[in-house]
Amino acid sequence: MIDTHSHIYEPDFDEDRELVIQRARLAGVECILLPNINEASVDRMLSLCHSFPGYCYPMIGLHPEDVSDDYLQVLDRMEERLKAPSHPYIAIGEIGLDFYWDTTRTGQQIDAFSRQIEWAIHYKLPLMIHSRSAHTELVQSLRQYASKGLTGVFHCFGGTIEEAQELLSFDGFMLGIGGISTFKKSPLPEVLKTVPLQRIVLETDSPYLAPVPYRGRRNETAYVAEVMKKVAEIYNVSPQEVENVTNANTKRVFSLIK
Repeated sequence: MIDTHSHIYEPDFDEDRELVIQRARLAGVECILLPNINEASVDRMLSLCHSFPGYCYPMIGLHPEDVSDDYLQVLDRMEERLKAPSHPYIAIGEIGLDFYWDTTRTGQQIDAFSRQIEWAIHYKLPLMIHSRSAHTELVQSLRQYASKGLTGVFHCFGGTIEEAQELLSFDGFMLGIGGISTFKKSPLPEVLKTVPLQRIVLETDSPYLAPVPYRGRRNETAYVAEVMKKVAEIYNVSPQEVENVTNANTKRVFSLIK
């Protein structure tokens, strides 16, 4: 298994981070991909990757909820890190649009998203995309770059059949499936029946959105096994097949994973 989306560099894991990684290894997790969220989190994330080389892989990007008045300066400093010829980043992320709590920075979020998409094109890296209450604007933004060969993951997908099909019209992208798929009243299992297994990857979004039977607790990478089991049930295949296919999907998108 590969956890394509985990924030275990965050303070939520300061007291037991090494145990969390140990549990992930014991659960059969091959590697962990770490989306960045803001400027302050970059060095924490890189320190973790330095401690676990070849197991933890960093991304760089500005999360839409962290777009503030100085976002242009923040993006400039982040791009300076990307310009280093031996930079460690395997993707641009976590980036995207989020209008759930606040719509006062809609224009700034769209601008930040577009600038970071352009990084992905220039530096030939995939995208890790966050979208919440912004599906239409997200698709409109991406369509401007439809001919540029972008690849990536639509993280934490929980939308409708129509939204899934619209997102999958971007050929180089996967849907990131996590704990929501296990929730009792989630419509996601029915939606996934319309999505080829070859177009999804597994994730946890640790420490958020823990799957059943851990719902309500802090999420961690080892729990991706519960997502894998649920996906196997949805597709009526073995967990081993889910693991094989989703691992291959992940490595196709994130080609810098060793």
